[in-house]
Amino acid sequence: MSRPTPWHRTVLTRIPGGRDGRRMLLVSIIDKTGTGLWAGCTVLYFTYVSGLGLGQVGLLMTISGGVGIAGAPLAGRLADRFPLVRIIVGAQLMRGAALLALLTTDDFLLLTLYSALGALPDRAGSVLIKLYAARLAGSDRVRYQAIQRTTVNIGWSIGGLGAAAALASGSDHAYPVLLIGNVATYLVIAALTLRCAEPPAPSRVAATSTAADTGKTTTSTNPWRDRRFLAYTATDAALFLDDTILQVAIPLWIVHATTAPVGLAPLLLVLNTVLVVLFQVPLARFGADARAARRLLVPLTGLFVIGTLALAASAAGGRTLAVTALVVAVIALTFAEVVHATSSWELSVALAPAEAQGAYLGVHGLAQSTQRFAGPLLVTGVMSAGALAWPLLGLGLVAAGAAQHRIIRDRTTEPSLSVTSTTVSEH
Repeated sequence: MSRPTPWHRTVLTRIPGGRDGRRMLLVSIIDKTGTGLWAGCTVLYFTYVSGLGLGQVGLLMTISGGVGIAGAPLAGRLADRFPLVRIIVGAQLMRGAALLALLTTDDFLLLTLYSALGALPDRAGSVLIKLYAARLAGSDRVRYQAIQRTTVNIGWSIGGLGAAAALASGSDHAYPVLLIGNVATYLVIAALTLRCAEPPAPSRVAATSTAADTGKTTTSTNPWRDRRFLAYTATDAALFLDDTILQVAIPLWIVHATTAPVGLAPLLLVLNTVLVVLFQVPLARFGADARAARRLLVPLTGLFVIGTLALAASAAGGRTLAVTALVVAVIALTFAEVVHATSSWELSVALAPAEAQGAYLGVHGLAQSTQRFAGPLLVTGVMSAGALAWPLLGLGLVAAGAAQHRIIRDRTTEPSLSVTSTTVSEH
């Protein structure tokens, strides 16, 4: 009589990509644990340890964010030319070195330089991991990305709790300790990543099969000349706005426009994290191919409308209405985040020709980088205009979703060019 398979082995075997896929998930959770240690106190470090003024901190963050935008397309180009695992390791080590360099100076210009150098590989990281997942997991890439995003949120939570515990001491020495803790995680994940096998590059498979049939490739390898893909990326930048609304706008809106208690802000962020962990993987099946991912744009825009209307309502009455409306807004915008993540993962890969997958995903990475750079300015402008500006923003996001739905219509009627049939072995 055979013994039953332990539950944890059953769970592990359901993760796409085999052993390397599971190892890269471990890399993600360690990476985001370290980032969670540092991200919440970055501004405080520059203020209390480096002695920068408010204006200097704002300028530093703006410049580094602007430079970081170039990280995604640069990483995509490199990934089409060099081994992907080595590029990921290089980005991890560069992030650690740039962060460690902050400890060596209090000079504003040098701090800005090091922050900008760190922003390049930081923005490149998500593109490189997405590309690794696409090559390793193949047709199961959406499920893998959903699992990966769940581990990322768990890592963020662990790191955030660690940072809160360290800062509870009230000592300025806690900031360098948290920084060094983040640097240590980069060394650990670089060592783990080096143990991952190089995934099969679909560009080689596509080039071989195409050459055998026609003697030349038939798809453009330059995303900057693909007007439809550029238009898709532009609309996707708008749909990534849920991130800034949840992380930046709602805490500020609570303080400046509602009667809700200030302590509600961190609780709403916890609610967001819990919902993502619970629903990202189960909902991934609704975006398993390009046509299904395109259909998700309809409920996505509906969720944006609900969320922005709830934000407007939160400023219309007393504390009970404010709290209730804010909870509704966060729930709606979190599901918008989950649905858009699923749709965006699939479409960005499905619209990319196999022989230029890295370059295309690098250009698509500009959508999120640009939103992170410009999003805070946009949402603060909306808040300054008053509560009625939220529904107008919602209508703008509906327009972006409708435009994207039309733009990609002709590109989602056939199977993805970038999906290859590969067998992933256990190492």
